[in-house]
This record gives sequence, structure tokens and C-alpha cells, in this order.
Amino acid sequence: MCSISGYEISKPVMPAAFDCVTRKPQQAEVFSAPSDLSPASLLRQIIAVGGDLVATNSNRGWWPRHQRQNARSLLRQNARSLLRRIQILLTLFEFLLESRRTLPPLANLCLKEFYIIVHRARFLLDYFFQSSRLWVLLRNQMISCQFHELEHDMSTLLDVLPLNELGLTVDVWEHIELLQQQLGSAVLRFDSRDEELRVKVLYFLNEFEEQRQPDTADLKTTFLDRVGILDAMDFESEIEFLEDKIYNNRESDAKTDWATIAGVIAVARYSKFLLFGIHETLEGKQKYRNKPAPYSISIPSDFCCPISLELMLDPVVVSTGQTYDRSSIAQWMASGHKTCPNSGRTLVNTDLIPNRALRSLTSHWCAVNSVPCRSVQGSSGCATTLVAAKATVEATRAITQILIQHLSIGDLDSKKAAAGEIRSLAKIAKENRIIFAEEGAIPLLSLLLHSQNPTAQENAVTALLNLSIHDANRRKIINQDGCLTSIVTVLRRGLTPESRENAAAAIFSLATLHDNKKLIVDEPGGAEALAWLLRNGSTTGKKDAVMALFNLSMHPESWERMVDSNAVEALVGALEEEIVAEAAAGALALLVRRSVVAGLAGWEEKAVMGLTGVMRTGSSVGRQNAAAALHEIRRRGGMVVGKRVAVVSGVSALAPAVPLDGTKRSRMKAAALARILQRRKVATPPPPSTMAAAVCARVAGYRKRFES
Repeated sequence: MCSISGYEISKPVMPAAFDCVTRKPQQAEVFSAPSDLSPASLLRQIIAVGGDLVATNSNRGWWPRHQRQNARSLLRQNARSLLRRIQILLTLFEFLLESRRTLPPLANLCLKEFYIIVHRARFLLDYFFQSSRLWVLLRNQMISCQFHELEHDMSTLLDVLPLNELGLTVDVWEHIELLQQQLGSAVLRFDSRDEELRVKVLYFLNEFEEQRQPDTADLKTTFLDRVGILDAMDFESEIEFLEDKIYNNRESDAKTDWATIAGVIAVARYSKFLLFGIHETLEGKQKYRNKPAPYSISIPSDFCCPISLELMLDPVVVSTGQTYDRSSIAQWMASGHKTCPNSGRTLVNTDLIPNRALRSLTSHWCAVNSVPCRSVQGSSGCATTLVAAKATVEATRAITQILIQHLSIGDLDSKKAAAGEIRSLAKIAKENRIIFAEEGAIPLLSLLLHSQNPTAQENAVTALLNLSIHDANRRKIINQDGCLTSIVTVLRRGLTPESRENAAAAIFSLATLHDNKKLIVDEPGGAEALAWLLRNGSTTGKKDAVMALFNLSMHPESWERMVDSNAVEALVGALEEEIVAEAAAGALALLVRRSVVAGLAGWEEKAVMGLTGVMRTGSSVGRQNAAAALHEIRRRGGMVVGKRVAVVSGVSALAPAVPLDGTKRSRMKAAALARILQRRKVATPPPPSTMAAAVCARVAGYRKRFES
């Protein structure tokens, strides 16, 4: 047995815990009626589901927050009409159950169809009641068609049902005849006022598209008086609902114009800020901030370019084996860089080999997710670019101007709220990040980093982090006077753990551009703060810190600051923590290319043991990084250090297994390490005091040469 709203019924039956707000109203072919039930049992199920449907929806609040009499409930007449007709049908079914008459075969067949109809009605009414006002308004014609289709099917069944053979009483006959007349004369109708209201909302979209801001009084009349959105909370609920629809995109309806839905979201958000300000929008923002980007389909990380973090339009492979988008890596090389951005290894040539396998997977993903494709110039494949409609961009620009004004001249609460909105909006769309930077958000957010209000500081640094996802914004942030210093200050003395963690993440993002690495490394206190966070931070903080140190380690002149700031020591310690061990091994593999760092790391037994542990349990990339680090330590750390590496238990056994996969360069280093360890005769290392003195002398010598 299973339950539908308190009624115990026999399987099989369509579920009634519907969550139908995420789906289109169901078509008839989706349902099936039970085939193993007696007519009496089937009647009981129809009465139970239909009775619960009428009782629930007849007393249901028609959006209970709405109190104004002149604001109408959308499609209300269609919904109430459907409920009345189901209620009349229930009188027929209750009579048939109570009469206990043997029903003719045709009547039994009709009962199964009525069973399907009451379930379809339940889905449709739940869809209608649980949807937001704007969604129902935009889907006005589709929902009206669904109501009309149900009425048409009811009329057909009543015409087929052998009423003369059922022994109906006079009052039941009268009800059914009246219902037949009503259904027979029913026509598909769209409420003209609802349609006029839908066109009005789209008119606001057109105004933005023409770069005109809608009249404030017109917005107020439309949304407050006619749609019935009464306050900022109502607006926020509408926006969240529409964003969820775009993100989930569970309605496989090719006619749904998602760009228009995104535009309506922007219009609603603009209206919310314009009519109610930003002070009322803080409640529930944590949930909003943590939501995935709704303006575009969530792109698998494997399809994103490591440089731009956007969908790869034309994936190509460079000489190190890494894959990038052609335009991004070409721009990187054109700027004079000779290293791989992801691995830091030197590019032996500038050849860009098309990654046809990944391009095929990307194209398939686009087709499955109904993402429009376009041809990429100079390639035979196709890819996508998710670009918001012009109206959405212009509405976002108008929203930005409101937020910038609050951020510029507002009080602390206004600035805090504005930074929170920028934090949220910069996270969800590339276009938003571009517009905020163009409208001057970066200098104002930089000033807010000095706030003594924990929330204001956290919102500001996180907003800058989200803005930095866009390449051009990274340059603007790093070039903004005092901005990098302020971010490092938050990293060192942030008022909340989240502020410090997001400051580390911002440094990681900024350091993805090669030109920024030296500026960040030279910033006083930055490397020390990252080292401290790597040792003492939360799990998230340690991940952010180790990735920032990894990016900074790619710069050839970073090694001395890494040594002086104890960052190398922190990276060695991180080898013992599984969550950051592989990234720490990657950073050390870059730093130990310097003899001084190789000597220091080689003398640390836990460094060699930690790298050995990564070789034993790490992923393919982690094992390659650990083998490369050990190879550089043995090669550049001197004879004594090389012998010390050779005697560590497990290195000789693990090294031969590493070259089986990975890039060509990593395979070569791992193979070289394996060969050297296999033929080296183990020698007893000198006493620790002698080794320490030798390393210290080498460090002093290198620093003296560096200073001169």
C-alpha cells in the first residue's frame, strides 16, 4: 500500500508527492491506470485523489501574501472552473460506488481514463499554485492550453460513458447533463488582462534593449498593483524561482526562451532595488550566494579552459600535454610567455594541436543540454558561447549604477548591502563581472576592505574574488592603487576566517596571470600570510593557500621570498596532509629547481618522506609532481643530498612505476630518477651537523651573490 495525502491505496499508482514545480504539466501519455484493480477499488482511488484535490485547492490561499483586491490571481478562473468540474464528477463516482451496481465493460474502461484525468489535474494545479507569479504570467498560453486540454478530454469521456446503463438518479443526471453542456461549449481562452500584463513585462525588457530605463511609476503600477508583488521579499522569491528554473532547466520545451526569462529576472531585480532599495534584501542572502550560476548551464570543469575558466571553444594541446582554449593560450604566448600556465614547465615549441576528442565531447554535451552551438573560426568543430541578451546586459548595467551609488555615498549598511549584491551577481555571470568593472566597482570595493565591519569586509574581498574570474579584471585589480596591499592586509588580519580564506583565493586568482606573480610575491607580508594559513587555516583555507603558493612558485624569481617567508617550510609540512599534499608537491617541484631550495628540502627528512608518500598514494598528476621534485632535489641539491634521497625507504621501489603515464617531461624526470636510484651505490650520509653546516654555507653564498 502507498499513501496519497492520507489515503491508503493499492499500487500501482502515480505518486502524489509531486515537486511538479520543476516540471511541465504532465501529458496524458505519461500516466497509466492500474490494471489489476476491481471497479470498486478503482472508484475508491479516484474519489480519494479527486476529493483530496478539491478539498486542498478549494481552500487554498491564492498566494496568501497578496492582500489587495485589485490585483488578480493569474489564471484563477481556469483553475477554479477545473475544480468545480472535478467536484461534479465526484458526485457521479460516489453514486456508482454506493450503488454497487455491476458496471458495463465500457464504463470500466472510462473509469481508467478518469483515473488518469484526476492525476493530470493534480499535476496541473500543483504546477499552477506552486509556481511564481511571473513564471505563470510568462507561461500563460501554455498553462491555458493545458486547462483546455483537460476539459476537452473530460467532455470526450462523458460522451463515451454509457450513462443510460448506470441507473443514475435524477439529481445526478442533472449535474452530469449540465457538466456536459459546459464542457461541450468550452473553448480555448486566454485572459486578455493576463496577456496584456505579460506584454507589459516584456515591454520593460524592450525598453532596456533600447537603452532606456522604464518609468518608475509604470514599474510600480505593473509589479505591485497588477502582478501583486508587494515588497522586496516577494521580488526575491520571484527571482529565486526563475533562476532555479533556468539552472535546473528540467522542462524539455524547445519553445521556452531562456534568454527572455533571464531578461525578466534582470528587470525584476532592477525594480526591486529601485522601488525598495537594498536594505530589505539581506534576509536569506546566504542561500542566494551559494547557488550555482543560473544565467548559464553549469559547465563541467573538464570543459573549462584553465586560463579563462570559460567553456573551451576550440580546445588545443600544447607541448606539455595540457589543454587550453586556442584564443586564451594564443594570447598567453603572444604576451611573451614561454611556459605552460598550468604546469609552469617550459614550452619546447609553440605548436597548438587540436584536441578533437575533447571537442567532440564538448559538442555532445552542448547538444544534450540544448546549448546553442556556433562554428569556431579556423576550426572544423563547433562550440558554444553563452551570451546574455542585450536587454539583460542593459538592465544589469542599470542595476550596477544603483549599487555603485550606494557603495559610493551610502552609509555603512548601504555599502555592506551593495557589496553583498555585487558579490552575488559577480558570481553568476561573466557579463556581470565585466559591467561591474566598467562601472567602477573595483576602487570602491578596495576602499571597503579597510572596513571594521566583518560583513562589509567579507563582502568586499569576496566580490573582488568573483570579479577577478575575468582576465581583464585581474589586471584592473592588480593595477588599482593600494588594492593588492589591502587584499594582503585582509589575508593577514581579516576580521573573519572567511575573509582571510577568500583573500587567499583572490591572490590565487590574480596570480594566474604571469605578470601579476612578481608583484604579489614582492608584496610585504603576502607570502608569510599564505604560509601561516597553510599551516593553521581551515580545510578551505589550506586549499586556497596552497594553490596561491603553487601559482606564485611558477615565477622564476619567487624562490628567495618563498624561503625567507617560511613558505617552503609550510609546503613541506603540507605534504603530510592529504587534502593539500599533491598541490604542495607541485609547488615544491617548481621551487627545488633552485639549488638552494633543493638543498634545504633534501636535508628535511619529512620533505623526502612526504614526497615519497605522494608517489605511493597520490593521483597520476600528484605522483608525477612528487617524482619531479625528488629528481630536482637529487640533481640540484648536491652529492650528499642525492645520497640522502637514495637511502629513503620506498623511493627506489616507487620511482620506476611513475613513468607509465603523464606528460612527456614528467615521464622523463621520473625515468631519470628511477635509473639513477637503481645504479647508485648507497653511501652513508655524513653526520647531521656536517650536513646542516654545508647547507647553511651554500644558502649564505647564494644570498650574497643575489644581493651583489
